[in-house]
Amino acid sequence: MENAAASRLAEVRANIARMCKPARREASSVTLIAVSKTHQAKAIQPLIDAGQRVFGENRVQEAEGKWPALKAAHPDIELHLIGQLQSNKAEEAVALFDYIHSLDRPSLLAALAKAMDKAGRHVPCFVQVNIGDEPQKGGCPIAELPGFLAQVRATGIPLAGLMCIPPADTEAAPFFALLAKLAADNGVTGLSMGMSGDYETAVMLGATHVRVGTALFGPRG
Repeated sequence: MENAAASRLAEVRANIARMCKPARREASSVTLIAVSKTHQAKAIQPLIDAGQRVFGENRVQEAEGKWPALKAAHPDIELHLIGQLQSNKAEEAVALFDYIHSLDRPSLLAALAKAMDKAGRHVPCFVQVNIGDEPQKGGCPIAELPGFLAQVRATGIPLAGLMCIPPADTEAAPFFALLAKLAADNGVTGLSMGMSGDYETAVMLGATHVRVGTALFGPRG
């Protein structure tokens, strides 16, 4: 299992490096987030052993069940919350995560700002953009983005960048290109975009963080 994890990790890293070349970027400019949602510690450990140190979870409660022990054993691990966050879980999220990728509305901004001030811990956040204008998805509407970014900056929460999840079953490239343009227009540098099926395209279009699960952990059993 460890060998399989190491080889999958090496393959994904090699793909990232390959896509960085034509874009004239260093591979080190892309942070690979191993999405460990639904995987238990025994499945995560081989990737840690292979040298992976950045992981992503979708749910606060699930992460609370497995990561405190893993982080205690490996203090250099960086944990990213990549799923939707309810305002009432803001304190738990601030306590456990090193980055939050799903800041998308004023009520959550207020809850996070309050939780961070209380904890004395200011966690960098990506603002999630509803890039495909899908009513069922979270994310700040594109038209409201400049105003919302101004609110985020006013709170003093570190703004890590923008994040998006393109509509399913469509070509992702135009949405990644749009997110990169929105970031440039709004003076934001971080771009959290790209998953197992499209992370190579995302890297080519400027992703600084890719969120990869299946390509690292294998198909879910």
